[in-house]
Amino acid sequence: QVQLVESGGGLVQAAGSLKLSCVVSGLSASSTIIGWFRQAPGKEREFVAALSRSGGSTYYADSVKGRFTISRDNAKNTVYLQMNSLKPEDTAVYHCAAKRGTWGSSSNPDAYGYWGQGTQVTVSS
Repeated sequence: QVQLVESGGGLVQAAGSLKLSCVVSGLSASSTIIGWFRQAPGKEREFVAALSRSGGSTYYADSVKGRFTISRDNAKNTVYLQMNSLKPEDTAVYHCAAKRGTWGSSSNPDAYGYWGQGTQVTVSS
């Protein structure tokens, strides 16, 4: 059974930092593409970042580029999202997701077959 479990969310002031974790079980994090997505109230799910199987390629939404970093610890089968210089508009529920298939669709949430339950990130101004 494949499971993705996020943690690390919380309340932080603007310009602060948080590090989210996504523990993957039931499959190897290094054998799948892992993505982070977020959804704010009343808005559609939005792509944040993706990491290739090898870890050699990353892809970020323009809104987080230069502030967020996605990485992986294969020994722990865990993917991280380091979030710096947080802004109130980053407030959302953050989900990690796993997919097989091509790297080209890594920003498309419909391409992901496995999802975690999400962790809330709230950034106060």
